[in-house]
Amino acid sequence: MKGVTAVSATSMPIRPPGKREPEARKKFVWARLWKERYAFLLLLPGLVYFIVYKYVPMLGNIIAFQDYSPFTGFLNSEWVGLKHFAKIFKDQEVIRVLWNTLFLSFLQIAIAFPVPILFSLMLNELRNERFKRVIQSIIYLPHFLSWVVVIGIVTIFLKTEGLVNKLLHLLFGMEAISFLQEPGWFLPLIVLEGIWKEAGWGTIIFLAALAGVNPSLYEAAIVDGASRWRQIWHITLPAIRGTIVILLILRLGHVLDSGFEQIFLMLNPFTMKVGNVLDTYVYFKGIQQADFSFGTAVGLFKGIVGLVLIVLANRLAKKFGEEGVF
Repeated sequence: MKGVTAVSATSMPIRPPGKREPEARKKFVWARLWKERYAFLLLLPGLVYFIVYKYVPMLGNIIAFQDYSPFTGFLNSEWVGLKHFAKIFKDQEVIRVLWNTLFLSFLQIAIAFPVPILFSLMLNELRNERFKRVIQSIIYLPHFLSWVVVIGIVTIFLKTEGLVNKLLHLLFGMEAISFLQEPGWFLPLIVLEGIWKEAGWGTIIFLAALAGVNPSLYEAAIVDGASRWRQIWHITLPAIRGTIVILLILRLGHVLDSGFEQIFLMLNPFTMKVGNVLDTYVYFKGIQQADFSFGTAVGLFKGIVGLVLIVLANRLAKKFGEEGVF
């Protein structure tokens, strides 16, 4: 028996340590990649898009540290370090624009963000499926309209001789209100337009989260005598809490991104003081006034602040036991 054991032991191949395992792993990876090659080909257009239009343009942020001129180019423009970033905190116009951006973002989060949650809760309570689908379609359709169309509709209705002013005069005898020129109406209109256009999209997301709730939970609550409000508070809201947290984290990352197209189309000389935000300021300063370096510095500052806010909000969510974005 000892001889057999010795022979079998010596007949076993000796594997060089640390060599065959990596080789086998590499072969497995390449075999897996080859097997899924068609799936990767489908990903290729998206990867090319993000590389060409998202990552390569990031190299242009170098002009934020230069006194860039199109005539001298990237390589020959004077290097000025953090000069333009220091100017951000010294320029009173930038401070005012930053305040406008933060205040508008606060209004959008405080007023517009909860609206899809309320819509999803109300739609979830509807028992007539046909009526429910009709309402979903009605509130979702504006999402597919461009901001040019939306602002055009708003302008037609709210101009001085528009339908709204005619109704106010006919019903209440009121004088025409300059909704589009009055600074006090600018922010409410921006928030209401955003709700009308995008609330349906957010509602669909929350309804998808509610679709995963086990119906037996509601049945058990009914047996226990829970009212409809109790069911919403203890079953429905906890079911979408994770979705709410993730969307809120992503929204905080865009706290300095108020939406260029909507603001730009609504701006006019009368509302510039309250409506000029970072996005439009970068356009006016960087493109119209050809101050490319300062405009890029403001845009880069906005991106860094957004990244920091996402990371902090994500950590805070995990600290309270919620699912984060990453």
